[in-house]
Amino acid sequence: MKTAYFDCFSGVSGDMCLGALVGAGVDFDQLCRALAGLAVEGYELRREQVCRAGIAADNILVEVVAGGQPVRRLPDIEHIITTSDLPEAVKHRSKQVFQTLARAEARVHETTPDQVHFHEVGAVDAIVDVVGTVLGLHLLAAQNVYVSPLPLGYGLIHCHHGIIPAPAPATLEILSGVNLPVYDAGIQMETVTPTGAALMATLSEGRVGLPTMTIDRVGYGAGKREYERPNFLRLLVGNVVDLQKYYCLNLMN
Repeated sequence: MKTAYFDCFSGVSGDMCLGALVGAGVDFDQLCRALAGLAVEGYELRREQVCRAGIAADNILVEVVAGGQPVRRLPDIEHIITTSDLPEAVKHRSKQVFQTLARAEARVHETTPDQVHFHEVGAVDAIVDVVGTVLGLHLLAAQNVYVSPLPLGYGLIHCHHGIIPAPAPATLEILSGVNLPVYDAGIQMETVTPTGAALMATLSEGRVGLPTMTIDRVGYGAGKREYERPNFLRLLVGNVVDLQKYYCLNLMN
C-alpha cells in the first residue's frame, strides 16, 4: 500500500509540505495547472532549489501579485474547493483540513466554525498550501499518511491579531485530543504552524511514527527561516510491508 511518511524533525508548515511533495516526485507544472482551476486569483506559485547543510531541498513560494485578498470564512473556502475541477477525493480531504482549522480557531475566539474569519489561513497562500498538499499526495497515489512526533518551538509570533505566543493557540487546539505526540524543540520560533498542524492531524488520522516500509522516493521541503539546524520537512514515499508475509515469502524462496 502506497504510504507517505512526513518526518517533521524541524517542524511543519503548508509550504514545507508542498516542497517535500515536489522533491518526492510530484510534477510541479502539473500541480500549478491543477491549482489554477481554483477560483483564487492574484498569486504566482514559484519553485526554487536551496541547499542547506549540504542537503538540496525544494522551496515553494506563493507570491501574491495583487493586493487586497478578501477575508474568507469557512463556507467561502469550501465553495472555492467545491466548484473546482479537482478530483472529488481531493476536494473532500481539503475541506476536512479547513474544517479542522475552523474548529480550532472557533474554540480560540469563542465563536462558531462558520463565523471564523480566516485571516492568515484564509489567505491565498493557505488555500494553495492545503489543496496543493492534498493534491500532491493524490498524485503520488499515497493511500496512507504517517507523521513523526511534532517539535514545538517557543517565543512570540506576529499575526493579524497582534503578538501571540508560540505555538499559536490554534495550533495547540488542533493538536488537543488527537494522537499526535509533541515535544519541546528548544527553538525560539514557530516550528509548527496551524496549517501544518491541521494537515498532519487530518491527513494522518493518528498514524504516528515511521511504519515498516520500503522507500521509493525521498523529498525535502525547505522552511523559510534558517537557524542552527537544517529547516526542512522530509517526506518518505514507499510501500508498507507486512513483515510476517515478507519473512514467509523469503523462507519459501
